[in-house]
Amino acid sequence: MAGSTFGTIFRITTWGESHGKALGVVIDGCPAGLALSEEDIQPYLNRRRPGAGSASTPRKEEDLAEILSGVFEGRTTGAPISLMIRNTSQRSEDYGEIASCYRPGHADYTFDEKYGFRDYRGGGRSSGRETAGRVAAGAVAAKILARLGVRVYAYTRSIGQVEADPERFDYDAVLSTPTAMPDRQADKAALACIAKAREEADSLGGCMECIVEGLPAGIGDPVFEKLDANLAKAVMSIGAVKAVEIGDGTAVSGRRGSENNDPFRRSEGQTVKASNHAGGILGGISDGSSIVIRAHVKPTPSISRTQETVNRCGEEINLSVRGRHDPVIVPRAVVVMECMTALTVLDAMLLNMSARMESLLDFYGSSPLISQCDGK
Repeated sequence: MAGSTFGTIFRITTWGESHGKALGVVIDGCPAGLALSEEDIQPYLNRRRPGAGSASTPRKEEDLAEILSGVFEGRTTGAPISLMIRNTSQRSEDYGEIASCYRPGHADYTFDEKYGFRDYRGGGRSSGRETAGRVAAGAVAAKILARLGVRVYAYTRSIGQVEADPERFDYDAVLSTPTAMPDRQADKAALACIAKAREEADSLGGCMECIVEGLPAGIGDPVFEKLDANLAKAVMSIGAVKAVEIGDGTAVSGRRGSENNDPFRRSEGQTVKASNHAGGILGGISDGSSIVIRAHVKPTPSISRTQETVNRCGEEINLSVRGRHDPVIVPRAVVVMECMTALTVLDAMLLNMSARMESLLDFYGSSPLISQCDGK
């Protein structure tokens, strides 16, 4: 199966299935000498794990990270880092009914058409549980970025019709509310909507937002490897994400240039922008402002309400999906978006180290021969 590897220098490969013995990730390209332990990774996995709140599936998983390789005496060695998360609460019997039919809104049909075979237990590789490996890798990337003065954080912007008020933004609420909303009032309203959807055997969608602060100008490339293009690919690769916006996103299509352009100014010897409609990226390259990304997530497709579908024999049938499912995907996907963003930004920063000759000279030093020939 192709397509399980992401990144160029800081490169990750996820492995495992929802109902297999374990799943995880192999990280290649992590610099040696980074202090790293399972305790650095676990807080991220705790935000993603199932069964952690009233907005989550009842499936209980501890999602404990195990470092299998690439770390010695508490520091990375430069070798590939293998991380494993064991599955401990599978109930594969819940999926026997769908072995021969296709759940509406899921990848069952398309997976079958591509491979002619599928792991129907929780969706196999198509399951949202695959993202545990991404989050484990993203935690490592986030730790490196923090050393470089770059902060990445994400939160729930909306669930259903309930939207967080930016005037009440409280990051502590993101880590403590079941919805991962930065607005405690909106959290309460969203939980009421989730409860109503559950009563009606239905589910909800929503929007999540990610911010990158401290990223210097000049990161990214101007053509096929644009920073915003790679961020969009990274975020769109998260299951259930159906649209991605950078900066003001779709709102820019109804404006004039005079309304949408961000004026440049000088402040304390630095070039800055007076506004940030562009979301921190111009021409595919970071401009020094905060990067703003939004992702729109569809409602959870697994619902107990009866739906129309077909089976592998082509017969039309009715289906009510059994099992333990999230009534809304957004709260647990927030940390996945955060980690995919961190992975993308770190990889772009590593790639950027070779953009200028002086960067190579600063790193390797210049020999007398280079000094004599410089500029000739």
